[in-house]
Amino acid sequence: MTIRLTALFCLLYVLGFIAFGVSLAKPAGTERTEAIIVLTGGKGRIERGMEVLKQGHAKRMLISGVDPSVTRADLARRLGPGTLATLRCCVDLGSEAVDTRSNAEEARRWVSRRGYRSVRLVTSDYHMRRAAYEFRSDLPKARIVEDAVPSRPSLVLLFMEYNAYLLRRAAFWLDM
Repeated sequence: MTIRLTALFCLLYVLGFIAFGVSLAKPAGTERTEAIIVLTGGKGRIERGMEVLKQGHAKRMLISGVDPSVTRADLARRLGPGTLATLRCCVDLGSEAVDTRSNAEEARRWVSRRGYRSVRLVTSDYHMRRAAYEFRSDLPKARIVEDAVPSRPSLVLLFMEYNAYLLRRAAFWLDM
């Protein structure tokens, strides 16, 4: 009986991992939201947020998890000419977050202060499922549009993210 249960658990785990890997999030369309929240830590995330902001799909953006020493001028140098004005007028740099959970907490405070009801969440495709789960837990009344930045994650990175997602779900379920 124990061997069968262990085999069933392993089969469900592997099937879940396969489903996780083949159903990565996609970029969002042109749906408008009040705000954009970009999570640092992956290639192309800030660029995607700036692109959406410049297209007018939102009026303000929070970049969550920014190193405290990074300035708008630093970002403007990285993002290229013509971005400093947008960074000054419409972008807030959040430096309180150190992980996905604290990104959601930082964003909740920012969204609450500004009274936003809809946000576009920008992060990497492999990270979106866990990030969206955290954000929906912290912002239950907000409409969250998932805007994933396409990537080519390694099998190891997918495996680590899948396990982090499962652990976070279990922790939430156990009220931890």
